[in-house]
Amino acid sequence: MDYPFELVGKIGSMALIRKEDQEIDYNIISRLGADLKPGMIWVTSGATEIGRLDYIKRTGRELNGDPEQDKTDYSSQGQAILMQNYRQFIRPEYGVRQILVEHTHFNDPEKREHIRQLLIRAAEQKTIPIINYNDPVSDEENRKMELAARRKMGGEVYECVDNDETAAVIAGLVKARMLVLMTSTEGIYREVGNPDSLVRDVTGKSFEEVEKKVRELQNSCVGASRAGANGARAKLEYALRCVRGGTTVVIGHARHHLSELAEGRVPCTRIGVLP
Repeated sequence: MDYPFELVGKIGSMALIRKEDQEIDYNIISRLGADLKPGMIWVTSGATEIGRLDYIKRTGRELNGDPEQDKTDYSSQGQAILMQNYRQFIRPEYGVRQILVEHTHFNDPEKREHIRQLLIRAAEQKTIPIINYNDPVSDEENRKMELAARRKMGGEVYECVDNDETAAVIAGLVKARMLVLMTSTEGIYREVGNPDSLVRDVTGKSFEEVEKKVRELQNSCVGASRAGANGARAKLEYALRCVRGGTTVVIGHARHHLSELAEGRVPCTRIGVLP
């Protein structure tokens, strides 16, 4: 490895919520807190949904303004709660650093390098970076115009509104050995709603072999865990980017420990080139 990162991890919004209680799943956050350590980078979703639940709890109602503005307001309220909980459960001897990113940071070489150096220093200084997309200051219309302009210039363009993509871009940026995507399912399924169709391994002796298997699997991927999410098909696309760069990707349920997923000791989907 060129850089000191064994693992980049990401957790989805719905994996952080107990649906039946409409509340944060503190068991999951406390388990994550015990697992996270320096040399790891954590990408977290959840600010918008947690902010929404907190607003309802305090006022007895939801916001009913412009949907994009409501999302902005919820995410800024939830961001503080999210970080408070991570700090509470991560071991006290480890520092925690919040990093809010936008698509522009990864599409600009200088900004991208600035983030890379920040993450390297965090590992060297025994702290844990916790990253989220900066929804409170992101305007969708401006973002669309900026991305359209960059696409006209050619080359790869990062949107990073979906934190799966954010995590994949960061894993590539620091050349992480592994990317773990924690979800509310055990991994990728060939048949929606059929737990017996879990795909355990999408591996091969070359990147081309893995890519062929991923393309076949994408054909059976439909739906997403929530409105606005890109679902399993997009997860596989982001995973493929990482595999091309030498990173192994694991997709699994957030009820498991990071080490269990990383080592394949629980049901999950593993994507990568065989050693």
